[in-house]
Amino acid sequence: MRVTVVGGGIAGLTCALSLHAAGFRPQVREAARSIEAVGVGINLLPHAVRELAELGLADELAAIALPPHRLSYRDRAGEPVWEEALGLAAGYRWPQYSVHRGRLHLMLLAAVRKRLGSDCIRTGLLFQRFEQTPHGVRAHFLDRTGGTPVAEDTDLLIASDGIDSAVRAQLYPAEGPSQGNGVHMWRGVAPYPHLLDGRSIVVAGGTPGAKFVAYPIEDRVTKGGDALMNWVLEVRRGTPAAPLDRSNRRITTAEALTGVTDWSLPWVDLAKLVERSSAIFEYPMLDRAPLPRWSFGRVTLLGDAAHPMFPMGMNGGSQSVVDARVLAWCLAREHDPVTALRRYDTMRRPTVNAIVLANRELGPEKIIARAAERGGALPVDEATEMARNYKELTRATVTQVNSRASWTVSGGAADAATDPAR
Repeated sequence: MRVTVVGGGIAGLTCALSLHAAGFRPQVREAARSIEAVGVGINLLPHAVRELAELGLADELAAIALPPHRLSYRDRAGEPVWEEALGLAAGYRWPQYSVHRGRLHLMLLAAVRKRLGSDCIRTGLLFQRFEQTPHGVRAHFLDRTGGTPVAEDTDLLIASDGIDSAVRAQLYPAEGPSQGNGVHMWRGVAPYPHLLDGRSIVVAGGTPGAKFVAYPIEDRVTKGGDALMNWVLEVRRGTPAAPLDRSNRRITTAEALTGVTDWSLPWVDLAKLVERSSAIFEYPMLDRAPLPRWSFGRVTLLGDAAHPMFPMGMNGGSQSVVDARVLAWCLAREHDPVTALRRYDTMRRPTVNAIVLANRELGPEKIIARAAERGGALPVDEATEMARNYKELTRATVTQVNSRASWTVSGGAADAATDPAR
């Protein structure tokens, strides 16, 4: 069966690897002329790390990422209001990882090329539109190198082309652009001494637009030396009347310094962190409303094309990884690909739609927002319940992750009783 994956980002490459592991040979089509190591930090939660490990990437991931041991919510003065263990320290069988998005991207790219061959990925192909019949899909691209149209026939079209997905736009032409909440994130990476215990994710402040986040993504020097620190400063711009600037504009050091003047955290010199950053970029905080349907015949959505969400709870990238594994499992278990895509839709969409809505309500970061409103830490039972409820919603409690059956395809037909989601 021919499968075309539109988009060669983290979601698309994970999808290709998952499909290959399930016995398919997908083709990946990417609009960028080349795939390069760009971006800043990303967190992969244990439920995503499990999936990458079961794809045989545990060693490669451990070589490029750091496992944080603790999440520390702090107030505007830097004092703790809530902390919890992460990854192995919390009892998961798999670690949580903090990693440079570009390094993760290139690791997945290398794995795809090694397992599927370099010719399975074509770059510089900008998706234009598709036409569907009961028996297949014709996908139309623009070759950005020569400006010529390219048409490809396939049995399935998987859209992993991000928040501004052109496939999604064809399926939902009246949807319009993604929406912001008035918050912009200034993001950078810089060599900086260890914060706290050196393996913490720190979130300080309160509501969106008044937060600072930092965590290490690389630490290859002797203990006590500098780590590569990923940092985020949220600033509130208000809801613009004009379309948002999606260029990820570069922030000058001088401008970034004005953003940290009102902050005073005893365990980090924010001015020094800004000054040591090689580049700082502004990203608007965006999402889209949950969809009533992802799969249309032989076409479906995956990752940010299906469920872009506000970055609360570190779940966006992790849920995309799970999408890919579930989709491959469904295709391997159903004789009819249309039925498989419909099953994937039914299994994944309700859960991830609920996460999108929960993240609009701050997800687990509701703990720190309510502490800011209260003027002090919440009662432990209340904060614990908020954290637990979010994990249960995302199907990512220790019990859920550790005890669930594997999405790995081992051969043979499956019925509902072998569905790992049940």
